[in-house]
Amino acid sequence: MRRAVIAAAVLTASVAVTLTPMTSSAAAPYKGANTAAVQDDFNGDGYRDLAVGAPNAANGSVEEAGAVAVLYGSKSSVSATRRTVITQATSGIPGDPEAWDEFGRTVASADLDRDGYADLIVGIPHESVGGVDARGMVTVVWGGPSGLRGGASIAPPAGFGKDRTYCRFGMSLATGDMNGDGAPELGVGSDCEASSYSGPFTRTGRAASQYRESRVNSRGVVMGDVNGDGKAERFYLAGPTTGDLRGPVHLDTGAPDPEDYSANWPADLPYADGHAGQIGDVNGDGYGDLVTGVADDDRTMNEAGAGHKGGEIQVLYGSAQGISAGQKPKVFHQDTAGVPGGAEWGDLFGQSLSVGDVNKDGYADVLIGSPDEAVGTRQRAGTAVLLRGSATGLTTAKAAGYTQDTTDVPGAVETGDAFGQAVHLADLNGDGRAETVVAAPTENNDGCLWIARGSASGPVLKGSVNLCGKSAGITVRGVKGYFGAALTSPHVEQ
Repeated sequence: MRRAVIAAAVLTASVAVTLTPMTSSAAAPYKGANTAAVQDDFNGDGYRDLAVGAPNAANGSVEEAGAVAVLYGSKSSVSATRRTVITQATSGIPGDPEAWDEFGRTVASADLDRDGYADLIVGIPHESVGGVDARGMVTVVWGGPSGLRGGASIAPPAGFGKDRTYCRFGMSLATGDMNGDGAPELGVGSDCEASSYSGPFTRTGRAASQYRESRVNSRGVVMGDVNGDGKAERFYLAGPTTGDLRGPVHLDTGAPDPEDYSANWPADLPYADGHAGQIGDVNGDGYGDLVTGVADDDRTMNEAGAGHKGGEIQVLYGSAQGISAGQKPKVFHQDTAGVPGGAEWGDLFGQSLSVGDVNKDGYADVLIGSPDEAVGTRQRAGTAVLLRGSATGLTTAKAAGYTQDTTDVPGAVETGDAFGQAVHLADLNGDGRAETVVAAPTENNDGCLWIARGSASGPVLKGSVNLCGKSAGITVRGVKGYFGAALTSPHVEQ
């Protein structure tokens, strides 16, 4: 094994904003809010919704307090007018808007209280708690027939981050049903240690059970079913560590035993790497596949041994046996034949990724963000690349790259837009084909999203839209709002 020791991670990730509730037309919740098809359905109308973090949004005169805009799905997809904007000044939401809290730095969803409506989970990793700087907080906002309303804090397990500061609890979030009881589990990553919660949750934010996993670092958490048994597995991603800049990957095997520290020790996947990831069925065999991103290269890390020049993604294929320790991943980067673009130092290919079926062919596709890629002479303009799933796995056949210079993609390429810092594939209009969502959080002073509907041939560029933060209800003052810095698909939190 090439990893003998797991070391500490070396990288770092007054007036309320207008709240516009969206009333559902459904008489009863759409059952199955924890399934992949409708996991983000907060108002129970059968359409997935789009949660967009704007962590640098102002709240009145308070800079970088943060906000989350939720755009409600419909037959015509999402729009800026069908929305709810949530901040810590919103009635029923715990905490107070404070400068640099960055509410909405991460977002996720699941039906935590098992009432048939998805709930919004918001990470606030920079929140100071009890006088401890950047200890971090996680808030849940409850879904219901009128959309999102009311919330609670999810507290770290006992002993979390003892005598430490800057733990950044909530810097990654993942959900999945690990025991098959219909109530999702929640994994929370941080700079200190991983936290695990088993549902269902009460409306006070209390889980049925919880524990902290202090034996491995876990800046990133990934959950999904990779062995076809209907139960999610959980993978811990430490991020770059001393001696392993590409990032260790571990499979959770259960809670620590206070009587035997070595019992249920997370299993090392010695050939796998990744700083963030997501699970989806890329080859259509009924088993989830683990897709991870290693965006940092030797230049961005200032040290040899990081990801491929410009960044890379890896794919580990699931099976009836799951993902084994001896499995070697399939690696893709911009030097791989057929992948659009060219690998250049510091592109951050794999900074964000999302797994979903854009053309309803039964194979999940992978969208990859490369936010620091130059477009012509415009540095850090950013790009997104779509690789297609197939019966043989992820392929470069029909691969496509998108920038704001691509014909029919709205907007204009500008230096520093960071197009691709967050990406997302999700069926927002109920036609079975995932929309393509790409964020450019530093475009203008608020940040924007590009949204293209899916079709049998892939994303439809003609008629696609550019939706920006101010139109979606966020407030911007002297600091850019970073609308789109977080979507419910993963990104690497610096």
